[in-house]
Amino acid sequence: MKFIIIGLGSFGASLAQKLTALGNEVIGIDINMSKVDAYKEKITYTICMDATDEFTVSGLPLKETDVVLVAIGENQGANIMATALLKNFKVKRLISRSINPLHEKVLQAIGVNEIVHPEEETAERWTKKLSLSNVVDSFELSDDYSIIEAKVPVDFIGKTIMEVGFRKDFNILVLTIIREVEVKSILGKTRTETKVLGVAAANDILERDDVLVLYGSKNDLQMFLKQKLE
Repeated sequence: MKFIIIGLGSFGASLAQKLTALGNEVIGIDINMSKVDAYKEKITYTICMDATDEFTVSGLPLKETDVVLVAIGENQGANIMATALLKNFKVKRLISRSINPLHEKVLQAIGVNEIVHPEEETAERWTKKLSLSNVVDSFELSDDYSIIEAKVPVDFIGKTIMEVGFRKDFNILVLTIIREVEVKSILGKTRTETKVLGVAAANDILERDDVLVLYGSKNDLQMFLKQKLE
């Protein structure tokens, strides 16, 4: 996949390096030349530029990029300006960093639906969400083991957990299933709710749009996701 990371502070630089290490093509951008020089050997490409300048940004390969992430954290105004500019360019997927609750409201008003909170979320977690297709979320248990949420692969729809062979074939466990279900209110109106279905059983049938909560080693999870979800 192709990424543009704007802002090479601790979060942006860490994310850019991790994505590069996984074989992705990453352009790391910062207005500070010393940061650009510091990471030029660790990120696919690094560029020193002002991401709030429309003419300069228009020269980036935006149409060919899968994800653009604005990780600017020191300058709230620059973050908002760069985000708004990229929104106008209609990039495929735009993610921006939130500095505080008011800033987050401004980003939402611009129309940004995916917002990063580096103080609460690690670069490792976002690396999984961005580089592995269909991953909804992840939680690191140790250096070797993780719990992740991933959308059910199309090939598995209509099959039971036993038929898929998560444990036997992939060496991972399905802990539970998260599913959108329709419920009726006391007034008889129907609405959709997200429900956790409890401890997964071997005969549970997987449905379209289910989210699987999976446990296993990072290597086994990565192999499963690359084979089945890309």
